[in-house]
Parts: sequence; C-alpha cells; structure tokens
Amino acid sequence: MSRDRILRSMLSGKVDMTPDGFAADQLTPEQFWACRELFFDRILDIHASDISDVKGYGNLDERCATPYATCREYIVDTFAEDKEGYWYNWREMFDTTLLDRAFFERYYKEMEARIPYCEGRRYLVNDFMFFSNMMTDGRTTVGFPDWSFASIGDFLIDFAIMDLHKPYMKIPELLVQYLDNRDIVVPDFKERFLCMGYLKGLSVLRWHASIDDEESCVSIMQSISELQARIYAL
Repeated sequence: MSRDRILRSMLSGKVDMTPDGFAADQLTPEQFWACRELFFDRILDIHASDISDVKGYGNLDERCATPYATCREYIVDTFAEDKEGYWYNWREMFDTTLLDRAFFERYYKEMEARIPYCEGRRYLVNDFMFFSNMMTDGRTTVGFPDWSFASIGDFLIDFAIMDLHKPYMKIPELLVQYLDNRDIVVPDFKERFLCMGYLKGLSVLRWHASIDDEESCVSIMQSISELQARIYAL
C-alpha cells in the first residue's frame, strides 16, 4: 500500500487532504482570529488519528514506518553532523554563514533539557503546518494538501510551526484558551511547547542561514528568544 493510502487510512474523514480554497497565508490576523477554532478543530482531528500500527518517532517513510525508537533519538539526530546529504558536517556553518554558535547552542540546550516532557507523546503530525501550506475558505473549511513531512511526535509541534511562521497571530495564547474552553488537559504544555518550538526554530534557522537569508535569520532568532517569556506568561 502506498504512503498516501496508508495516511488516508489513518486520518479521520474530517481531515481534507485535497482542499479547495486559498492559502491561509492570505488571511489577515483579524480574519484568522475569527475562524481560529475551525483551524484548531481540524488540526486536532489530525492528531486524533489511530497510529496503533506505527511504532517509534520521526518522519514517516514510504511504508509509513519511523526511524527512531525514542523521542530523544529523533530530536538529537535532527542535528547530527554525520548525516549524508545537505546537512553533512553542518556545524562548519558556524564559521562560514550567519549561524551564530552561541545562540544556537544556548537554545539547543534549552530544547534538550525539555525532551523528557515530550517522551511518550506520540501522535500523527503534519510537521509542515505553515500558514502557506493550509488551504481554507476563511469560514467553514480548512485542509492540508502537503504531507511530505508527516511524522510521529508530540502534537504541539504543528502549533509551534504555526507560531514560528507568524508569531503575531498569538497561536499558543489562543490555543490555551481553546483547550481550556473544551476542558482538554495537555500535561506539561509549557515545557512541551518550548521543546517543539526550539526544535523547529533551530531547524528553520539553520536552513535560512545555509542560504544566507539574513532577514529571516534575524526574525527567527527574535521569535526563539521571546518564546519562553510568552509561554511562561500563559
């Protein structure tokens, strides 16, 4: 069975993989806030998927199998230097690109210290939940056409990606309100969100540094450095 067919079999019928509409990136903050519950509903439908036949953590391969037995292995190997391909010996970037060693290592340690809070949190996640990768009509429908990076991990990673893309949308702040209104308890929410936020923030920062995108690097570093104060204020 193909990867797409396996994914479809996991996902609830509420999750639209072939949506019509326009990219959610086009919504103004006010328009998003007006329909935010619709977005959160549909994203949580993804996380409610039955993954009882899938073991481990990390990106799903063509057979929808994962490469890592633990969350720690998955997160730490994301930044391994000995991977063949684009990121081989990537730490050389500290000397050759905009990537700041002190900044990266500070938040890597913050991320690593919080991994135990995410261990055992296994959900199907889109792992590419940027506003530009969600389709909507702005009123009644939200869909997710790109599953290239579908993974097994802590479901808060999808919300952390949304926040990294547009921190002014106040995703974690609104998500906490949403969860409270529905009596949904997320154990260790703050530490898990920070772990996932630092994981994706450092990954995206590394990418933009690799293409010498200074404007994006400055913006991402600001988002990363402000995240803890925002989350602890919740």
